[in-house]
Amino acid sequence: MALRLVQVNFKARDDSALGRFWAEALGWGVSSEGPGVTNVEPVGFAWPDPTAVCVDVVTVPDPETVKYRAHLDLATTSAAHQAELVARLLELGATPADVGQGDVPWTVLADPEGNVFCVLEPREIYRDTGPIATVVVNCTDPRAMARFWSEATDWTLHEVTDDHARLRSAEDVGPYLELLRTSGEETVWNRIHLDLRPYPGDDQAAEVARLRALGATDADVGQGDVPWVCLADPEGNEFCVLTPG
Repeated sequence: MALRLVQVNFKARDDSALGRFWAEALGWGVSSEGPGVTNVEPVGFAWPDPTAVCVDVVTVPDPETVKYRAHLDLATTSAAHQAELVARLLELGATPADVGQGDVPWTVLADPEGNVFCVLEPREIYRDTGPIATVVVNCTDPRAMARFWSEATDWTLHEVTDDHARLRSAEDVGPYLELLRTSGEETVWNRIHLDLRPYPGDDQAAEVARLRALGATDADVGQGDVPWVCLADPEGNEFCVLTPG
């Protein structure tokens, strides 16, 4: 049994507007599975496909009062591409963000609803990831988190140190999941969490029980009676286990 990281979920005041921003940012298309939900995925995408981790934008009535510790890093192929992408994102409604990064080669921006993300300088490791280089989760213990996430999913652990861990899909395609050690209180409010999906024919309840045995805990985010299950990883980062498919 295993789970796949299939999408990042953004909570938004306006799912349609934020969905359009991310579709333009990534060069992807938009669709909707129902009112208040905008799906952002590559044009012609055949769900699920490990070459991409999609974006799901969901309208919530009020701003969140919790801090999610996940954000996206976007890939670029050259210095010119990085500058061009940053300029285009600013035109689309992004704003510069200061998270105390200092003098770094990447650019930190916030989307129109204030979710922080980074436009990376060209890096060889991200040359084949697609527009999303990596999904970053901040944590205090990357080694422990790498153990959890590598057992929770079928993703392969490529690198782990005291400061950083990097995983990628079993097929070695698409973006990375990176666990980055941070110290001190978070100062950035993101409303992003991860969605995992069991393989067709697998049992959602069995997967949830397996995750609890690995150290996950139940999370109540006011979800009510829904077909997915909300959990938190060992450091309290919320994520959802969707129905198999």
